[in-house]
Amino acid sequence: MIQIRTDLAIENREIYKEKNDGEVPGVEVEEDSGDNYTVTRVKILDEIGEKHLGKSKGIYITIDVPKLKNTDEDLKDEISQLVAKEIKGMDIVKQNTKTLIVGLGNWNVTPDALGPKVVERVLVTRQFFIAYNKEEDETVANVAAISPGVMGLTGIETGEIIKGIVEKTKPDLVIAIDALASRKMERVSTTIQISDTGINPGSGIGNKRIGLNNNYLGVPVIAVGVPTVVDAVTMVNDTMDLIIGSMKNVSKVGTEFYSTLEQVGNEEKYHLIKEVLEPFMPNVVVTPKEIDSIIDDLSIIIGNGLNMALHHGIDLKDVNRYIR
Repeated sequence: MIQIRTDLAIENREIYKEKNDGEVPGVEVEEDSGDNYTVTRVKILDEIGEKHLGKSKGIYITIDVPKLKNTDEDLKDEISQLVAKEIKGMDIVKQNTKTLIVGLGNWNVTPDALGPKVVERVLVTRQFFIAYNKEEDETVANVAAISPGVMGLTGIETGEIIKGIVEKTKPDLVIAIDALASRKMERVSTTIQISDTGINPGSGIGNKRIGLNNNYLGVPVIAVGVPTVVDAVTMVNDTMDLIIGSMKNVSKVGTEFYSTLEQVGNEEKYHLIKEVLEPFMPNVVVTPKEIDSIIDDLSIIIGNGLNMALHHGIDLKDVNRYIR
């Protein structure tokens, strides 16, 4: 079987529908859209849905914004507000919720630096609650943040670091931000996934570590991720699909050439590409050349969204003033 690398529930759903020509059992889906975005909420209801999508039971919200790679200030503000709205809509964040924000990833590698960049832009307030011995505030919530690095830098499992911090600081909620992988180049850096099921650090490059989830940490975990890379084999596979589709469109149905194109199976094609590429490019992932500016823009969007979602007395003009 083809194991296409993706961290997005919406793409696992698409793969299932392509193979089975129908909706996934044990899964509910709803969509909303605006002029610049589409929101798809995939809710995995039971073990059947878990099996078919390869994801844990819970809610997976996908925000697709095709123009996100070339965003302007107005679009950044719009999507920030949308991120805040979707996080609030999960009904986990309350006015007095104590939150730990975790920026996963390696700050030395740009496509993996989303988490640390977001942490730089969130409004942390826990120190003030401690200094003034307060349990709640009319404007801001109790928020702490950390970028623990990766095991290659620290020699410690990220999950172990976060578990220790959770046991010491006792937050009510953990929000983890990480870079992900997509099966389609068009979704790289244009899609934001929000879920209530936690996350596996390193999953974007196929290097899963200890999972950050409710079972392990003992508190609810919201995961926010953006695909910043795509597997090279998958990208070539999708490119070949487009080429074959174009050739079929200009070929006459019933000819030998058309029949040959029809007989090219997905698994056969995928494994052929993998065999050809792997001796020269083993485990290669691809990212856009503008990834530096893209990560900066995404960190502003997600950072602003988190600030508005967590701090009940803060709106868009406040977070823009704080960050810029």
